[in-house]
Amino acid sequence: MAKYTKEDIFRIVKEENVKYIRLQFTDILGTIKNVEIPVSQLQKALDNKMMFDGSSIEGFVRIEESDMYLYPDLDTFVIFPWTAEKGKVARFICDIYNPDGTPFEGCPRYNLKRVLKEMEALGFTEFNLGPEPEFFLFKLDEKGEPTLELNDNGGYFDLAPTDLGENCRRDIVLELEEMGFEIEASHHEVAPGQHEIDFKYANAVKACDDIQTFKLVVKTVARKHGLHATFMPKPLFGVNGSGMHCNLSLFKNGENAFFDPNGQLQLSETALQFIAGVLKHAPNFTAVTNPTVNSYKRLVPGYEAPCYVAWSARNRSPLIRIPASRGMSTRIEVRSVDPAANPYLAMAVLLAAGLDGIKNKLTPPAPVDRNIYVMTKEERLEEGIVDLPATLAEALQNLKSDEVIVNALGRHLFEHFVEAKEIEWDMFRTAVHPWEREQYMSLY
Repeated sequence: MAKYTKEDIFRIVKEENVKYIRLQFTDILGTIKNVEIPVSQLQKALDNKMMFDGSSIEGFVRIEESDMYLYPDLDTFVIFPWTAEKGKVARFICDIYNPDGTPFEGCPRYNLKRVLKEMEALGFTEFNLGPEPEFFLFKLDEKGEPTLELNDNGGYFDLAPTDLGENCRRDIVLELEEMGFEIEASHHEVAPGQHEIDFKYANAVKACDDIQTFKLVVKTVARKHGLHATFMPKPLFGVNGSGMHCNLSLFKNGENAFFDPNGQLQLSETALQFIAGVLKHAPNFTAVTNPTVNSYKRLVPGYEAPCYVAWSARNRSPLIRIPASRGMSTRIEVRSVDPAANPYLAMAVLLAAGLDGIKNKLTPPAPVDRNIYVMTKEERLEEGIVDLPATLAEALQNLKSDEVIVNALGRHLFEHFVEAKEIEWDMFRTAVHPWEREQYMSLY
C-alpha cells in the first residue's frame, strides 16, 4: 500500500489535473456509497470536516442523530483511470466518525479494525486475505438495462472466441493494474458467462478495500462493453454460482503463524486451532458471509459450492480447503463466502471465529478426504459433518445464538444487520414467485 502525506496528495492532484474527489465508504449491506466534492474542497476533506447525513444510509443512525463525519484514509488515494477526458476523478476510502470525534460503531471498516486489535492482543501482527471473487457478465438491452442473455458459452479456462468476455476481462485487468492492483490470474470460470480475476493478498483492511474497488471497476468497465457485471451469488438455475473463496493466514512478526514444517500437513497448532474455530462457528457466521436470500441457492450439492462443515487438504467439497503451498504461503481457503457479502463484516466474523479456536485451544475433527457430495446423510453424521444453513432465515437464527459472532459485529451492526435481513426474508417469504404459478395455477 502506498503511503501518502497531505503534501503528496496536493502535489499529485495538481500534477494529474484531478478535478473531483470521491469520498467513499461502505454501508452495512456492503454497498459502496460516496460523496463527490470539487477539488477546491480537498483541504476541508483532509481536515476531516466533511459531514454527511447518516440517517439516509442503511444501518447507520436515526434521523435525530444524523450528522456523521468522513475521515479519509490517505493511503487509499487513487485516480480512476477511466475519468481522464474532462478532468480526472480521484477517491479516498473513509472511516465514519461521530461528531464528538469518536469512531462510529456502525462503520463496517472501523469494526474490522476493532476485531484486528483483539488479534494483536493475542500476539499476532497481521491477518492476510487473498480473495477470489467471481462474477457473471450479461448483455444490456437497448435501454441499458441488464438482460438474462449471456455474452458467451465458455467454460473453465476457455479462450476466445468461445469466451466472448475475454476482451472485457482484459480491459478490467488493465484498469486494475493502472490503479496499483497486482493481478495474479484472470480466467473464464465453469459456468457460461462466469469469470474470475484474482489479485494479490494483502492485510485484511486493504484487501477488503480492494474487493470494493474491484467490484466498482468490474461494473464500470463491463458497462463500456455493453455488459452488466453482477456479483449475485446464483443468477442462473442449473449452473455454478459465484463464490468469493477467501485465503486466510495469520502472521507474527513477519513469519507465517500457520506454517510448521513438523506439524500435521505442515500446519502449525495455531492453524489447526484456527480451522477448528472457523468450523465451530461456520453455521452461525453464514448469515454474514452469505447474506442474501439468493446466497442459499448457491450453497446446494452438485455445483462445487460447499454446503457441509468439514475441512480437507485434498478435495474441494468441504468448507475449508488447505492449498498445497507451504512456508510463507501456508493458508486456509474458506470456500463458502460469496461476493454479495460485505467484506469488512465477513472478515470480522471469520477472524473472530478463528481466534476463538486459538483462545480455547480447539482441536479440529479429522480432515475429510472423500467427496462429501456423494456421502449419505448417515455417513456424514458418522463423520461429524453438519450442514450449513439452508435458508437466510435459518442462518439468522443461528447468528443470534452465537455470542462470539455477535460480539465480532458489535451490538449496533448486529442489530441493524439482523433487522434488515429479516425484512428481506419476509419480503421473499410473502412474495408469489413464477415457480409457484407454473406448478399450481393449472393443477389447482
